[in-house]
Amino acid sequence: MLVLLAGIFVVHIATVIMLFVSTISNVWMVGYSSFGTASSGLWLLCNNTCMQLPVSSDDEASLKATQAFMILSIIFSVIALVMFIVQLFTLEKGKRFYITGAIMLVCWMCILIGVSIYTARFTGNIPRSTNTHHGYCFILAWICFCFSFIIGILYLVLRKK
Repeated sequence: MLVLLAGIFVVHIATVIMLFVSTISNVWMVGYSSFGTASSGLWLLCNNTCMQLPVSSDDEASLKATQAFMILSIIFSVIALVMFIVQLFTLEKGKRFYITGAIMLVCWMCILIGVSIYTARFTGNIPRSTNTHHGYCFILAWICFCFSFIIGILYLVLRKK
């Protein structure tokens, strides 16, 4: 049981770190232009130098929503981690980690909404770039989506012994 708890804790910490990296870094889309490799993220468009992400007025609300949901997912994941530690020491034996699991599933929903909005609105949209593809931050976000779902379900099923 202790090994299972430690494993879940380690995966949870890895998920928080990956969420943070995927939200901060600017490699959600990668393309090639005459200036070299260009990458765009949630915040900046980087070629040789980085500049503010050029977004049309139609897509601005979608970008802000993606940014907000990714930040919320980090917040909920950290809150779930703290709640797990608190419940680990205060929960009676035989009880389940319902609060931690519910918070982690809210994190899962935030990731789903944020990455889905980005996928629908911004895939392939790097100005003056060709041969665009998804970068490692986009892939990390989907990996965090899977991990947060699995961790959330495990927290709901897991009993303290």
